[in-house]
Amino acid sequence: MNRSGAGRDTAPVRQRARRVGGFDLFLACHPGPTIAVSALAGVLVVGSGAGARTVLIVAAVLTGQLSVGWSNDWVDAVRDAAVGRPDKPVADGRVAIGAVRAAAITAAAACVVLSLLMGWAAGGVHLAAVASAWAYNLGLKRTVWSWAPYALSFALLPMALALALPGRPTAAWWVVAAGGLIGVGAHGTNVLPDLLDDAATGVRGLPHRLGATGTALGSAGALLGATVLLVSGPTGGVTTAGVVALAVAAAVATAGTVVALRDRRSRLPFLAAIVVAAVDVVLLVGSPWTVA
Repeated sequence: MNRSGAGRDTAPVRQRARRVGGFDLFLACHPGPTIAVSALAGVLVVGSGAGARTVLIVAAVLTGQLSVGWSNDWVDAVRDAAVGRPDKPVADGRVAIGAVRAAAITAAAACVVLSLLMGWAAGGVHLAAVASAWAYNLGLKRTVWSWAPYALSFALLPMALALALPGRPTAAWWVVAAGGLIGVGAHGTNVLPDLLDDAATGVRGLPHRLGATGTALGSAGALLGATVLLVSGPTGGVTTAGVVALAVAAAVATAGTVVALRDRRSRLPFLAAIVVAAVDVVLLVGSPWTVA
């Protein structure tokens, strides 16, 4: 399929997209990262004694992620159509822009309510994380600061989760820093497959300025840096489990980087980033990642 955008017909987005297919609407929410972030947040708070509040916390995170995913496809619909993105239901006319816009706004409204039910402090921090992600969709992705919303949102998430726990503890500094690094790594690996398409439509974020090789290596370094922080941060020294986790994260990040350098259209590097994040969450479960 031609993905250059030259002479591309955007009529499916502007005119013919009038359907609201349930499965296609689901695909437009970016289900991979949406489910992964929500599930990892759930695992972390369950392991930290959230109890029955886990359902509320996960629901707040899920609605926030849904709003971010749907708003991304809503804002980028015409641009995605111009470069022929077959993985975008709005771009090829399977779902109307209006339907995705309504879904994004509805999910955002639900996120506000659910977040505030977690408590003013936790809710405010979580809403700041979601607002940061929306800011990326609405324009920061086109600037040299494209990495900043990812770093901020991922750093704020463990802070919100900690504040939502009984007793309202805070997240340790090394957890917040690791979250920011995971965000930077996720940004780079997520953008890598779209560098050429983005360039054709005027998007010039930090990865586009660094190039594919610089982005791949920088993303891997950020992800491994996060794991190093999580292994060395807790009091009591580095454990055997920590060393094993670091080895697994290094292997996965390296494999993702190799794939990225060989096939710049591959989505596997982003999957590798999710796997590293999952390893990091396992490291945190049961560890003293909060401070009373």
